[in-house]
Amino acid sequence: MVPELRNLSYNERLDCLKLWSLEERRVRADLIEVYKIVHGLSPIAFEDFFEFDKSERTRGHSFKLRKQQCRLDLRLHFFSERVINLWNKLDDQTAASTSLNCFKSNLTRLRNSSMGLFLDTSVQRPYAVPIVDGTAASVSYLLRFDVSLK
Repeated sequence: MVPELRNLSYNERLDCLKLWSLEERRVRADLIEVYKIVHGLSPIAFEDFFEFDKSERTRGHSFKLRKQQCRLDLRLHFFSERVINLWNKLDDQTAASTSLNCFKSNLTRLRNSSMGLFLDTSVQRPYAVPIVDGTAASVSYLLRFDVSLK
């Protein structure tokens, strides 16, 4: 660790070092995989995971993906469902990039111009809340969900 950053919080260290958070890196990796699938650079068949949105009233880029209806919350966390909103938020220049390296550069440009773009607030994230039963030694945790956590 850099000694000057020892007393800073995680977010402050990320800002000083100009690094992406863990969640942003995960989303970036997901978007790169979607780009490879959509543009035929992956051995994974596009039809196995996605379908293009054929609606005439869509805004944004021409590679918009159609979101399937999910009956179960479990399905919302599948790769093919969790990336669609993020992919559809991209601008046309990024989604229609001519190469993978160009796409990665455009993701960095987007991230630098609008912080929080890679954080999906539509998915509820679990967090643990301590429950103390009166003794200092026994603390259990209740799993809760909060949309506003980042």
